[in-house]
Amino acid sequence: MTLAIFDMDNTLIDRAAAFHGWATELVARLGLAPAELEWLIASDGDGFSSRSAFAAHVKERYGLDAPVEDVLRDVRTGVLDRVEPYPGATEALDQIRRDGWLIALATNGGTENQWAKIRRLGLEAHVDAIAVSGEVGAHKPDRRMFEAAAARCGVTLAATDWMVGDCPTRDIGGAQALGLRTIWMRRGRAWQSSAPSPTAIADTVPQAVAFLTEV
Repeated sequence: MTLAIFDMDNTLIDRAAAFHGWATELVARLGLAPAELEWLIASDGDGFSSRSAFAAHVKERYGLDAPVEDVLRDVRTGVLDRVEPYPGATEALDQIRRDGWLIALATNGGTENQWAKIRRLGLEAHVDAIAVSGEVGAHKPDRRMFEAAAARCGVTLAATDWMVGDCPTRDIGGAQALGLRTIWMRRGRAWQSSAPSPTAIADTVPQAVAFLTEV
């Protein structure tokens, strides 16, 4: 059976939209200038900035009395309450599994936070295995994340396997270093990485799955 490993945030689920919703609400709640929304989005770094550092910056910039831990909890709860799968994503996963593929989810992030998203959206019902970096003890692009995803599906990585994700370095570059084939989720961007181009580029999960079923 061929394995396809999917990233979660901004690949299967729209984390960017959820964060935008939280940030918009914060700007309104604190009576901030509209331009602060741009600062929040830039400082978030598409979710790749240190979460504790981001919360500390928010606390300092806006003079909040709450401890950093409370600000961080507010961010995480706000995103969790708003996050949703991309249209057709879970249906596409179900279809490719029925076609005989093994599907793993491999996501960077803290164990509690990432599993809260997974459970809220019921993603465990649509994949064969899940690897969260906080549990594995390594983050993509570290090979251990990809190997853990495969091992939890009961297989070892093979050159015929695939990685589908939105990050050029963590998802695509990490998978390419292991000889895997890759699909980059474009999200309206142009490929600008110095790494080799992905095997394919997709705009939606159904589009990525359609490509997989055609190869």
